[in-house]
Amino acid sequence: SWFNKNELFSKSLSKKLKFIEENRIQGNQFYYTSKPYIEVINEVKYKEFKWTEKNLRLLALFRYWNQMEYFFPYKYKMDQNWDSVLLEMMPRFSNPESEKDFALAMREISIKLNDTHASTQMRQMYDYFGDKFITADVVFIDDKAVVVALKNDSLAKIDDFKIGDVVTKVDGKTVGDLIKENLKYAEGSNMPAILKNIYWTVFNGKTESIEIEFIRDNITSVKKIKRYTYSKLKIINARDEVKWKFLEDSIGYIDVESIKADELSNVMEQFKNTKAIVFDARKYPKEPNIEEDIAQYLYPEEKAYAKFIDVDLSYPGRYVWREDQKTGKTNADYYKGKVIILQNERTQSHGEHLVMCLQAAPNATIIGSQTSGADGGTCRFEIIKGYSTIFTGFGVFYPNKKETQRIGIVPDIEVKPTILGIQQGKDEVLERAILFAKSGK
Repeated sequence: SWFNKNELFSKSLSKKLKFIEENRIQGNQFYYTSKPYIEVINEVKYKEFKWTEKNLRLLALFRYWNQMEYFFPYKYKMDQNWDSVLLEMMPRFSNPESEKDFALAMREISIKLNDTHASTQMRQMYDYFGDKFITADVVFIDDKAVVVALKNDSLAKIDDFKIGDVVTKVDGKTVGDLIKENLKYAEGSNMPAILKNIYWTVFNGKTESIEIEFIRDNITSVKKIKRYTYSKLKIINARDEVKWKFLEDSIGYIDVESIKADELSNVMEQFKNTKAIVFDARKYPKEPNIEEDIAQYLYPEEKAYAKFIDVDLSYPGRYVWREDQKTGKTNADYYKGKVIILQNERTQSHGEHLVMCLQAAPNATIIGSQTSGADGGTCRFEIIKGYSTIFTGFGVFYPNKKETQRIGIVPDIEVKPTILGIQQGKDEVLERAILFAKSGK
């Protein structure tokens, strides 16, 4: 429509622009292909990239900006207008104060996509933020960091970390202030996703130790804790590896992260007379298309559960609807009990797609909290030597075209872990699912 703006163009120029549009090359593109995700091809590869070279810095900016201008399907969902992003970032690329300023600008522009998939990776990140980790895993609740797991029990014992410890300050700064300072470096479609990803900006560093203020048993204390490089941390995964089990009162449980397609027949046979099956989707599914394998047991007939948009390579910037994503078959013996799906901010991408699929089953209920809000496959490319990036490559919607990007999958019953629940060793989301399975409320 902008071709015809009289205040910008003469009638003859508008006519020429229309002619170019109608006679554009519509064969294979030289710089892009789709397999089915967008892939950058034939860009000049520079053997060296020196941050001091202004022309190459600007080339990096324009490569990235144009890639998103034409091939990021959720540009319209961003907080900031993409044109204004270009104007804001231009001085950072044109006249950076230092290599660090330039590198961080490369990171920041990708974070402005408001996409949990989207970030720029470079070696300098470890230089600027440090390559040493603490021994505890945390979640952020009410601007506090709550210890939920230990990466290595023996190392964590040295620091006297305990599940449920509430960290309020790191090296004299409040956790809330550290989160606010670093929001521009942590990718996320929504705040729960950002808080999942911001951990390293709060706790990582170059020094061997840091001072924390923490609360345990209602007593506030201060102590020094150690940090380790990733290799020295020697992470020990002590997670329960049960793929499926019976819960109390005839309720089945399936961990969608670890279940395999060839195990489903046996599992669903065991669970066929249960009053409910809980599908735990709070971790990333490892088995490709496991959602459609599960749906064969849950759907009474074939059904559409998602709709995609793809880039139209014959018209860069335009998207086209793909055929509905369908699964299931005519099956009178489908599972008749309650289908309960657990989710949280770690439910992302394939995990969100899985929830959408299970959600379409009869008698399905989602319990938990907002998901990551980044469904759809990812595209990766090297912007310029040493700087690679990733972003969501195609759009995912419900069959009625309802959106999932940034919003995530909305739970029917919202339940979030509490600090007290973590300290008491409870899985409050699973407990709520069991209550719902029993009472229907």
